[in-house]
Amino acid sequence: MNFRVVFFGTPAFAVPSLDALVAAGCTVAAAVTQPDRPVGRHQVPTPPPVKEAALSYGIPVLQPEKVRTPEFEAAVRGFSPDLLVTAAYGRILPAGVLGAARIAPLNVHASLLPRYRGASPIQRCLIDGATETGVTIMRMDEGMDTGDVLLQRSVPVPEDMDAEALEALLSRLGALALVEALDRIRAGTAVFTPQDASRATVVKPLDREDGRIDWSASARAVRDLVRGTVPWPGAFTTLDGRRLKVHRARVLAEGEAPGAVRGATASERAHSAAPGTVLGLLPDGLAVACGDGATALLEVQPESGRRMGARDFGLNLAPGSRFGS
Repeated sequence: MNFRVVFFGTPAFAVPSLDALVAAGCTVAAAVTQPDRPVGRHQVPTPPPVKEAALSYGIPVLQPEKVRTPEFEAAVRGFSPDLLVTAAYGRILPAGVLGAARIAPLNVHASLLPRYRGASPIQRCLIDGATETGVTIMRMDEGMDTGDVLLQRSVPVPEDMDAEALEALLSRLGALALVEALDRIRAGTAVFTPQDASRATVVKPLDREDGRIDWSASARAVRDLVRGTVPWPGAFTTLDGRRLKVHRARVLAEGEAPGAVRGATASERAHSAAPGTVLGLLPDGLAVACGDGATALLEVQPESGRRMGARDFGLNLAPGSRFGS
């Protein structure tokens, strides 16, 4: 069966799903994406990645400012879709639009629902230190990722993986899962299972302040915040009132001794020093005390400066300097 699809998506995460639909032989009648937005220092209007991908296939593109209008519903229905497929579109679709699908409206979601419903599942699972995540193909309803689940695929989360890398991994996994879902629908074996709402968690979009490092947290939590906020909003701290971005970090290993500080072990100094205190230099970075243990900053960016190795930045800091002040 050659499904006729209207695809909804906006960022790069959604492009592999669109590619998969085309490769599977579906007729993508239209792609719906967010309007072009100003980007960069000069605020140049820039098309979303899904728009660029759709146009490369010759697929008509719709960029409505609002989806809750009779005109938009009529436009979607005019394509006579068998399926609606969404992947990180960025808006909740109303019942009238969802009802345009003859078979089902499907969503590719970047978590193992009902965990991490909402707008930032990839970032939040890393910030929480999750060791496993995955993708869910679900039937959309009017709720926030509350629809019945068709299938899920899980992957382990390496400790050194950041949100940018995890998004790329899950975008590919989501595309594969979407094709499997289409095969099940085509074969008549698709089973939709209600979510267990008692296990649900909901995550809001990140804002800039979500990247602020709390040095009183554990070293692992600081490391997870850093990797979970790549590339946006980015983790940051302050020193003498000036902002310092932290691009990469790791947990300081037990017994690992920073240079330029003598006497106690790194672990002992981390337990005795106030959170945010610079403990000393490392071969690959700068050791900083946390509420529990210590974090090794690996790459930082001073305010109005360039990205640089944290060790180089730390060469001009005396042990006892304290971040967050």
